[in-house]
Amino acid sequence: MLKFVNDREIYEQVVCEAVPRAKRLLWLATADLKDLHIHKRGKMVPFLEILSDLARRQVEIRLLHAKEPGSAFRRDFDRYRNLAKGLERMLCPRVHLKCVVVDGSFAYLGSANLTGAGVGAKSTRRRNFEAGIVTTEPALIDPIMEQFDGIWRGAHCPACDRKEFCADPLDRPGST
Repeated sequence: MLKFVNDREIYEQVVCEAVPRAKRLLWLATADLKDLHIHKRGKMVPFLEILSDLARRQVEIRLLHAKEPGSAFRRDFDRYRNLAKGLERMLCPRVHLKCVVVDGSFAYLGSANLTGAGVGAKSTRRRNFEAGIVTTEPALIDPIMEQFDGIWRGAHCPACDRKEFCADPLDRPGST
């Protein structure tokens, strides 16, 4: 399956349907990260609550982002204490890709950041115009995962010319 999705479909098919069904792994990449809210059982909850549910079920969650989230995100993060150990975060100022990989068998790749205007439950009159693809095709998912994992492993760190903006470069002496 390979399908074009717009802003509302990204919210419905990726954030509300695919992400909560993760069983083994959830990889998220975004340039911008804000305190977005989504529908869960008839009420609005922070997206972090969905991630907390997954962490409780021992789903491997990796979050790759370009800048520190705002204070509202940090406040909500602190409410879900199991995320401190159940969610791995990596900050890389060069990250601009936006993707979601669920269990290595479903992927979203597109323009939407993990923000309310990007993938949250904002009204159609207030949200961003976003576009992307969702797929279950291994020939597309594998390179998405390889790019994500390469950044995660620090494959680009030794030759990076943006280290002055990096909070924790992986190729610094003493880093792992």
